[in-house]
Amino acid sequence: MSNNSENGHANNVAKLNELISYALSYGSAYNPAKAALKIAAMQTIVSSAKTANDAVNAALPLYRNAVDARESAFLPLSGLVRRSMNFLKASDTTDLVDESVNILARKLLGERATAKLTEEEKKALAAEGKSVKEISTSQMGYDLRIDNFDKFIKMLASIPLYAPNETDLKIAALTACYNDLKLKNAAVLAAWVPLSNARIARNEILYKEITGLHDLAIDAKLYIKSAFGSLSPQYKQISKLKFTNIR
Repeated sequence: MSNNSENGHANNVAKLNELISYALSYGSAYNPAKAALKIAAMQTIVSSAKTANDAVNAALPLYRNAVDARESAFLPLSGLVRRSMNFLKASDTTDLVDESVNILARKLLGERATAKLTEEEKKALAAEGKSVKEISTSQMGYDLRIDNFDKFIKMLASIPLYAPNETDLKIAALTACYNDLKLKNAAVLAAWVPLSNARIARNEILYKEITGLHDLAIDAKLYIKSAFGSLSPQYKQISKLKFTNIR
């Protein structure tokens, strides 16, 4: 969710709080029949909304930090895979062995085994009655990359000729990198769950149909319009207050 959306929730809370201030200034003239529009009820929902919004604000940086840490951990991966493959190819392994490992390397790097067909090539094949369906080979999701990296390391470990002197290319170092990626990826999920739940709770308070802050704010504006008239100074005061339904 964008920062603008997060700010929009807080803005809705602030605007209802402002509306309540105007309603209070009207004294006994503000006397809605609907219980949820009475001052005390609206103050309660503002308080609940603030608490719910604060919970999201507390969970959000933890999630973003986990995402940033995962991103940083994944940055060296492609370079490690390429260097490992270059070492393997420079050894005395057979082309068949190299290609077996390279299949996994391509998945980790998001590369295709064959070049993607051009539009002209697709049209030529279609004219010959041949299928032109291309299957995406990209497996660049974090979970898939971690799984393919595990397979990649195990494949290298099974090849006696893969014995680099470079510390970061050794099986032990690659395994340590793999374990770190798993931890960083798990940390993102661990941080996401409370953030997601906090957002659900906040959205329930702010945007639930009829009883949510947004709908109550709209009803409160309509009540003031009804009680004082559309041309009244009271309605002019609160008509400028805009509430956004963010879901």
